[in-house]
Amino acid sequence: MKYRLIEGGGVTAPKGWLAGAVYTAIKKRENRKPDVAVLYSEQPASCAACFTTNKFCAAPVILGREILKKGKARAVVINSGNANAATGEQGIQDAKAVQALAEELLGLGKDEVFVSSTGVIGQRLPVEKVMDGVRQIVPMLSADKGSDAAWAIMTTDLVRKECAYELELSGGTIRIGAMCKGSGMIHPNMATLLSYVTTDAKVEADELQKMLSAACDKSFNMLTVDGDTSTNDSLFLMANGASGVELKTEEDKEAFAKIVEVICVDMARRIAADGEGATHLLEVEAYELPTEHDARLVARSIAGSNLFKCAVFGRDANWGRIMAAAGYSGADVDPTHADCIIRSAAGEVQVMEDGFGTDFSEELAKKVLTEHDITVVVRFHQGEGSAKAFGCDLTYDYVKINGDYRS
Repeated sequence: MKYRLIEGGGVTAPKGWLAGAVYTAIKKRENRKPDVAVLYSEQPASCAACFTTNKFCAAPVILGREILKKGKARAVVINSGNANAATGEQGIQDAKAVQALAEELLGLGKDEVFVSSTGVIGQRLPVEKVMDGVRQIVPMLSADKGSDAAWAIMTTDLVRKECAYELELSGGTIRIGAMCKGSGMIHPNMATLLSYVTTDAKVEADELQKMLSAACDKSFNMLTVDGDTSTNDSLFLMANGASGVELKTEEDKEAFAKIVEVICVDMARRIAADGEGATHLLEVEAYELPTEHDARLVARSIAGSNLFKCAVFGRDANWGRIMAAAGYSGADVDPTHADCIIRSAAGEVQVMEDGFGTDFSEELAKKVLTEHDITVVVRFHQGEGSAKAFGCDLTYDYVKINGDYRS
């Protein structure tokens, strides 16, 4: 598979995708950061999606599940600052009002616009502000505004999360782009908060759904920041066919499925790196478990261990917390031959070998844990199951951020 990263690319890098964003003061900000965005395809698009498994889900998720049944959509309206969750029937009516206005202004038919919201739970959506934002954005939609949209969807995020790739298929070159937001309340299933993947390839909805679900399992469902699964998590993949390139061969399908996975993993890593208050990106690699399911359980358990996350923040190579998390993960693990290595750009230390702790250098370990990107490798010599999980450390700032989130 030949693909390349498009420098500075994002959700509007593929042909036929436009975006826009404005500030409407949903949540007043001195920097007047945009808080309403519209993502629009100039052509009909096949779509796939994955939504939160939280039963206390937001109105946009309820509405989105219904729209998804058609397998076609043209646009998404997104707001930050208010989740429109725990808002009852009124919340659904508000989401539908935003949807209907966007469809009218864009000249679309019924149920061709998804809506997404993120922010404070339990407060009614300021629907007039959101609708006013849509009115302002539609006339100025542009392929140059993708990054503005990525900024608009942020809440406690510190950085915009966007990327794009180009992929050569048998029939020509296609592009795939993405933007996402997420910093806190991140935990499977789903763990994305909000993520949008666009492409100009021509792909049917059922194929898209298979590929997206598989990619989600390897990326967002292996991501944890704080153990809380949001009410609003939504991941979309939309294909408008504007490149004219179809997936003609099995090799094309495999290559496209792989690039979807690559872009989802890219976004998941960016979310973990920007976890609320985080100072470290944490990747956990679990190898040689009896099954892939066992490996997924182990990797996610270690990445989500609050004790280990605190140890990483304190630059303490407390490997006992790593193995304890593996032990309570629910996986079939045999600790008697386990190995554990902690590594970063500063080097690596083997802290456990063949089931026993090693006489490692605490000085080197602290140096390894000083780097931003930390990798933990555990190996159990029990089979061929392997998996990776993504997370971050737990810091004082996480408590500060969430201590006054509503203010």
